[in-house]
Amino acid sequence: MPNQPLPSSAHLHAHRAGDAQHTHVIDQRPASVLGWALALTLLYAGVEVGVGFLSNSLALISDAGHMVTDAAALGLALMAQAIAKRPPSARHSFGFVRAEALAAFVNGLAMLAIVGWIVSEAISRLRAPEPVQGGMVTVVAAIGLVINILVAWILSRDKDSVNTRAALVHVLGDLLGSVGAIAAGAIIYYTGWLQADPLLSIFVSLLILKSTIGVLRESYHFLMEGVPHAIDYLQVGADLAQVPGVLNVHDLHVWDMSPGHPALIGHLEIADLAQWPAVLAAVKAMLLEKHGIDHITLQPEVDEHAH
Repeated sequence: MPNQPLPSSAHLHAHRAGDAQHTHVIDQRPASVLGWALALTLLYAGVEVGVGFLSNSLALISDAGHMVTDAAALGLALMAQAIAKRPPSARHSFGFVRAEALAAFVNGLAMLAIVGWIVSEAISRLRAPEPVQGGMVTVVAAIGLVINILVAWILSRDKDSVNTRAALVHVLGDLLGSVGAIAAGAIIYYTGWLQADPLLSIFVSLLILKSTIGVLRESYHFLMEGVPHAIDYLQVGADLAQVPGVLNVHDLHVWDMSPGHPALIGHLEIADLAQWPAVLAAVKAMLLEKHGIDHITLQPEVDEHAH
């Protein structure tokens, strides 16, 4: 017999009738969302950084620092979104959809570092207050607030991507930082109370910390192939064991193949391999109806004690 040609990567990744309908590619998200957000952030980041150091305001410096890191975070998110659109290959059979979660995790870690620096600097300034130009801080922070609101609105249009939500956390941190900087500048301008600057910086940082931890938890769970939050792993096992013809369930794993597309693999013990087609059909129907799982890979095994 002549040698059969080697199958191509596209052929091996193809889905046929009856296969799961998940995708290994994320191509429905417009790059313009992150692109516009990145352009607006870069436009004002340089201005706010310079004025922040010129006015010697920690609140404005922290807000400026957020905007600089926002630009990096948005650039990383944009790059991850582009990578996630690449199809599976012979080297990456699952595709590149996890690039977005990886970018979100890196952005979350960067935000933790920023929060730590701001709090440390604020504590130092509480002990030894430094002069701040309150009027300049208020004007520049007010303009930054408008920019941040516009960028946050742009990013909020993409609610399905943890990557975009991670970038949004950075921008919301900026937004809160702008509010804090406006308040600090106004208080210092009208009262001369310099401690308002570091105190408001700490308050804003703690608010940002909550959102950052949420993004880190979600992206970490996805990267570690955790069971999707909407699925009860133990209940899945119990429901499988109740399917007629199934004697035992073991080596069961459930995870997200791509965001919103759960997958399941496992071993099922049955009394007779001749029953497998009927058992498999019942299992697939149950998993899809009760748990929303359609990407299923199951290995049938005959009960070792049956003979």
